[in-house]
Amino acid sequence: MTAGVWPLWPSALALVAMAAVIVFAGIRLTRAADELADRTGLGDAIGGALLLGAVTSLPGIVTTATGALEGDAGFGLANPIGGVAVQTVWLAIADLVYRRANLEHAAASLENVLQALLLVGMLSLPVVAYATPTLQWGWIHPVTLLIPLLYGYGLVLLRRMHDHPMWQPIQTSATVEDVEPDGTDASTRRLWGRLAALALVVGVAGWVIGQAGLGVVQATGLPSGVVGFTLTTAVTSLPELVVLITAVRMGALTLGIGNIIGGNVFDTLMIPVADVAYLEGPVYRDAGEISLVLLGGTILMTVVLATGLVMRERKGVGFEGILLPLIYLGTVAIAVVTR
Repeated sequence: MTAGVWPLWPSALALVAMAAVIVFAGIRLTRAADELADRTGLGDAIGGALLLGAVTSLPGIVTTATGALEGDAGFGLANPIGGVAVQTVWLAIADLVYRRANLEHAAASLENVLQALLLVGMLSLPVVAYATPTLQWGWIHPVTLLIPLLYGYGLVLLRRMHDHPMWQPIQTSATVEDVEPDGTDASTRRLWGRLAALALVVGVAGWVIGQAGLGVVQATGLPSGVVGFTLTTAVTSLPELVVLITAVRMGALTLGIGNIIGGNVFDTLMIPVADVAYLEGPVYRDAGEISLVLLGGTILMTVVLATGLVMRERKGVGFEGILLPLIYLGTVAIAVVTR
């Protein structure tokens, strides 16, 4: 066994324990971020992208950096890609919880549609990097630098759309305006402090999950890309699931979907983290074919989600709620066969 890698059973127990920690913190993150989104005037869709998306992505960021620093390119790159895929599947679960109408219909928001398109653009850049593995600046690929630039420009477009929308979704009997929960007596400074404390908790949990995931890879012999795409991202993405279900039950549907899509966009910023933390050269060069399969499946899932947001089926679980889990399972199956 490689020195410093945890054995299987301690790794498994650590994953279960960190799942509990993340669920505990995620419930409190929802209410703190929702109230801060109202107080800062960001709006629920952008608030979900910036506040919830950033903080709930922290476990994945630390897990990604941990794997890349340990020299496992496949594990490091699969975590951000898998985070996007798993969190998109969470929407299908939320559709089952929200029984009154199709969730994507009820939470109509052009900001969320734009974020989904931005996500497709950001995920397409690593494909270019895969096709040009010999290009590098220092030890990273130049395309890596374009990902945060595109993210920043996307935030500018989101703010512009929020302030001066040029399109509006049709309001129907199934459309739900977000219900503003009763605010707390806590000051804005205290809310920011609470958010920072919870961010520290989930950040530490992310490091433990990264170490535990590498332990599972070492002990089982499973492809590190598959473990990163499924097991560790399922745990690190639990805050998004908790936040989504809690937001739906609170009636803050736009915030819930904005958290998922905004979290997915933010998770794409972990790809540069993986490339920078992997010191042996561009991470795309050494991640292997499995990571490219995972990337393609994740892009397809995002396109299906964007289509569901535009089509807005009225009742029940729409076509996207059926296709998303199927595409996810199919992507994992192809990745296992590709090993």
